[in-house]
Amino acid sequence: MIRVLGSIHRLVAGALVVGAASLSTIALMAASGGAQAAPTPQSAPAPQAAPAQQAVNTAYAGTDTCITCHSDKEDSLKGTKHGEAANPRSPAATHGCESCHGPGQAHVDDDAKGHILKFGQMKAGEINQACLTCHNRGTHAGWESSTHDQRGLACTTCHSVHAPKSIAHQLNKATETQVCVACHRLQVAKTERAVAHMPVREGSMSCSSCHNPHGSISNVKALKVGSSVNELCETCHAEMRGPMLWEHAPVRESCTTCHDPHGSSNDRMLAVRMPMLCQRCHIATKHPASIYDNNAITVNKSNRMFGRSCMNCHQNIHGSNHPSGQFFMR
Repeated sequence: MIRVLGSIHRLVAGALVVGAASLSTIALMAASGGAQAAPTPQSAPAPQAAPAQQAVNTAYAGTDTCITCHSDKEDSLKGTKHGEAANPRSPAATHGCESCHGPGQAHVDDDAKGHILKFGQMKAGEINQACLTCHNRGTHAGWESSTHDQRGLACTTCHSVHAPKSIAHQLNKATETQVCVACHRLQVAKTERAVAHMPVREGSMSCSSCHNPHGSISNVKALKVGSSVNELCETCHAEMRGPMLWEHAPVRESCTTCHDPHGSSNDRMLAVRMPMLCQRCHIATKHPASIYDNNAITVNKSNRMFGRSCMNCHQNIHGSNHPSGQFFMR
């Protein structure tokens, strides 16, 4: 009994001591303002640009610096696609002059050591590489390995950024025909003949109406539409589109079997005048295998030498849907 009372006495004394310590702590907190102040967090250090980013920023001089020497180039971009600052894909919306010519601070400090892109002194492949960083979609997607690319042409062969002669496509000549004739003289000369492809001479059509000068991925001769010559021609000449009940084999193969699309000295832009055109295939079928030469004109007076020649009778030469039209007659 005495031991139990002694234990209880010790427990009560310990509780009193702990309570007194707690009360002293509360009193100290009240004296200091009621709550212990939280530790003051240390402010985070200000982020600093990476060394590589700092180097990039210092490599660019800015458009204002460029135009101090090249003021004439600034005016030449006004009104063009390259000068539209509202377009996020344009050079004016990014680094301005240096979007195409590269960082220019080294050029400003020492032109001899500055590695700025000078298009007049660059090779065709280097020029194209610079332009293709932006112009690599849409009609430009097929440029690499195209005919013009393989021939070593540069974008600046046909286009001019700072001194265009034509508003359309910023060509370095006044018209598209003048650009193409520099290489394609035969084809352009055909368009000036009396029997030429209308309406090229009238200006309603141009070379790019049928061709994509930047290359075609799925077509021949850099044509714009389809995967064959016929598909392109039928975009305008829809009445020639099949299928026909009676189809003429050369018509299905290619329109250029009989026609020269650029122009010809023969009626209807035929590659060869009739009946010689027809006799390239029809040598000894149905009709006598006679050669339509000078004798046929002056002596025999063949009816196949005048008017529409073979088409005097075989008028539906592009195909017929008549049940008895196997000979393409009227």
